[in-house]
Amino acid sequence: MTLRSFLILLMVASPLAVSAQLAEAQTRLKSAVNEVLAVADRTASRGTLADSLRPVLQKHVSFETMTKRAVGPGWKQFTPAQQQQATQLFTTLIIRSYSNKFTPGEHPAITYQNPVSPAASRVDVPASMVYKGSHYTVIYRMEQEGGWRITDVVIEGVSLIANYRSQLDAQFKKGGANAVISSLNQSVSRPQ
Repeated sequence: MTLRSFLILLMVASPLAVSAQLAEAQTRLKSAVNEVLAVADRTASRGTLADSLRPVLQKHVSFETMTKRAVGPGWKQFTPAQQQQATQLFTTLIIRSYSNKFTPGEHPAITYQNPVSPAASRVDVPASMVYKGSHYTVIYRMEQEGGWRITDVVIEGVSLIANYRSQLDAQFKKGGANAVISSLNQSVSRPQ
């Protein structure tokens, strides 16, 4: 194969690979959303919804990546045990916040738009959503982490990670990893 043939092949194959990557990520997202809705439908009360959704969300959401990014640069100063504790607390906080938005039996109307790949191994899947009469613009940020997993959700232009980062970074600057963990503990221990 000549260099010219190789370059032509590369030019043709690259867009096809990206297109397949986009479709795979979007299919995984749709499957995840459908699985969450099915679990929500089977759950009798809002009080048990977070526990019911936890295993499904842990399968489709990279809470480790989300926690690391929400904490920011200070994450590198956490011990492995502190990283694990922060991830567990952050996971509980996000799942509880997410599940509190649901009413079992009520489904949002979701229209998925064309996904884009802003970087290698990352796909953004935009969607418009109508839930309980309100319209939302949502972007699901997904990355290859043993399969496509959600690493951030941007709702009406506000990143979940950026929102928590502003809070957790301030806590880290005040008192390091212990202050972040204490803040997360307080958030998780508040009544729902």
